[in-house]
Amino acid sequence: MFKKILIANRGEIACRVIKTARRMGIKTVAVYSDADKDALHVEMADEAVHIGPPAAAESYLIIERIIDACKKTGAEAVHPGYGFLSERAAFAKALADNGIVFIGPNPRAIEAMGDKIESKKFANAAKVSTVPGFLGVIEDAEHAVKIADEIGYPVMLKASAGGGGKGMRIAYSRDEVAEGFTRAKSEAKSSFGDDRVFVEKFIVNPRHIEIQVLGDKHGNVIYLGERECSIQRRNQKVIEEAPSPLLDEETRRKMGEQAVALAKAVDYDSAGTVEFVAGQDKSFYFLEMNTRLQVEHPVTELITGVDLVEQMIRVAAGEVLAIKQADVKLKGWAVESRIYAEDPVRNFLPSTGRLVKYRPPAEGAENGVTVRNDTGVYEGGEISIYYDPMIAKLVTHAGDRITAIDAQARALDAFYIDGIRHNIPFLASLMQHDRWRQGALSTGFIAEEYPNGFSPLVAEGETAHRMAAVAAAIDHIENERKRQISGQLHTQRPVTFERERTVMLGGQSFDVIVEPTDEGLLVRFPHGHRHFVTSDWTPGLPVWTGKVDDETVVVQVRPIANGHNIAHRGVTVDARVYTRREAELARLMPEKRGADTSKSLLCPMPGLVKAIYVKDGQDVKAGDPLCMVEAMKMENVLRAERDATVKKINAKEGDSLAVDAVIMEFA
Repeated sequence: MFKKILIANRGEIACRVIKTARRMGIKTVAVYSDADKDALHVEMADEAVHIGPPAAAESYLIIERIIDACKKTGAEAVHPGYGFLSERAAFAKALADNGIVFIGPNPRAIEAMGDKIESKKFANAAKVSTVPGFLGVIEDAEHAVKIADEIGYPVMLKASAGGGGKGMRIAYSRDEVAEGFTRAKSEAKSSFGDDRVFVEKFIVNPRHIEIQVLGDKHGNVIYLGERECSIQRRNQKVIEEAPSPLLDEETRRKMGEQAVALAKAVDYDSAGTVEFVAGQDKSFYFLEMNTRLQVEHPVTELITGVDLVEQMIRVAAGEVLAIKQADVKLKGWAVESRIYAEDPVRNFLPSTGRLVKYRPPAEGAENGVTVRNDTGVYEGGEISIYYDPMIAKLVTHAGDRITAIDAQARALDAFYIDGIRHNIPFLASLMQHDRWRQGALSTGFIAEEYPNGFSPLVAEGETAHRMAAVAAAIDHIENERKRQISGQLHTQRPVTFERERTVMLGGQSFDVIVEPTDEGLLVRFPHGHRHFVTSDWTPGLPVWTGKVDDETVVVQVRPIANGHNIAHRGVTVDARVYTRREAELARLMPEKRGADTSKSLLCPMPGLVKAIYVKDGQDVKAGDPLCMVEAMKMENVLRAERDATVKKINAKEGDSLAVDAVIMEFA
């Protein structure tokens, strides 16, 4: 077994590999760019080597620097993680040429399956069912349009060397093919250094299901069940689960056997994933093979009990796979949410900055529920513009799907982040969505259920009553604390608490009566509605955890003037608790209004201005492209929201802008 390995990656996957290596007694070496000198993976590793400037193309993607780091530290093997160099056959070959083991598949398998065009040709030759498409080199946008016309719309344009949803577009018309081809090529070149794009038929209302395979260097290959990855936004996975609510045992076996046959055909000898697009009728087609560890691998680990990173390391060291197909048993259900630094209210645009507070839920197993949080950040750390916006992967496992979903909802409620925007409110609301809970999924789920983007949920019904009861309980605890500090409870006469309160949740108000008891707090609403609230929460804690009646409830608590901002199940609202008289006066206070920015184009996220498409004095129509801003490896075209005339352009190409910087003004 190896004594020391280097992880040629960063962030949460580097931390993930280090954890397993540490458990196996293997020392680790981290590599880092200027932007990552204080990163968590650098702190966790036994050694760390600086490899260059922040841009990945000048650091993490330079093979020679990784090899030099191995030689400096004596690392015998390299785990590539995912992304970066993980699917570069040239990297695996270069390591071998220098006597360093690649913890991944052999170069032939990477070449055969890692390239999406070549993998489809290989799959066709192996008689694997594939989606109709054009696998040759596409010369230009006009050629792409011609191919799309022949295949039939809609079509998907996809970067050959792509992954993570980058360099990918869905087109429903000739115009969309022409524009999407240009954008896909540009993103592919920027992200992967390879601008080849192919076109294939887009299956309407499809599901994305993938099979985890594991092979060794002795010809043994097994599959470890499937993952459902249909909840996607902009072709990037958001929520994954294992197993899939679509598949039955027979379909699972057929997909698994096909995946194994394909892996054996290229002598696959590591962990890898064979991806399928599936119809609602359980039909399926080979999509691609990822010759690396997947982001969503934790859900497979939790339902199988197999540490995939450990298996990759053992296989790379030449060990025979100790697990047989008959040994693989799927137990329970696992759900993973990808927590991103992005603003769901602003169309999920990236957010960067410092993590002023970062308090994930506690990991561990209790009452049949497991909570796991794979992360590469820490409180006080910074989310950079240079890399993927992922903050963490939150995973829950339970005996059945709904229990795992409910556990995920509670864990999301307990995940406290301040300093940047993040997608937890969206994820929390999605956990309550009836269609998601029923398992009626497709890759179009988010586009169909959130056609106008995500808007913060409004407290209503039982959720509103529950949040009002918690707000009243928080107010009661704080009042008790204040009276203790002031010494009122030590007077000769007992202090009478005013039991009647008015809870204001945003624009809603609830008249309640608060009754302290020896067991907790009884909060009475009009018309006989009541909640019994218990908790050991104390003022200052960012998360309130307790029971509302018999249900475990988790609420995030942020102090504001005269109250708290509370968040629960995707609802975020300002909560203020008043006496009846205070509430009457509060209703008379005028609302503050923000500045009018309707005649300005504001930069929606920190980023680099890649292109300006208009000039001063130009008339624009609603939907016309105005400029392009790049952030976190994604190109975002900003368009006119209405007909207008450009009055003044305040930015130029190459400028780095902060969020809400004025790019241009309109007459």
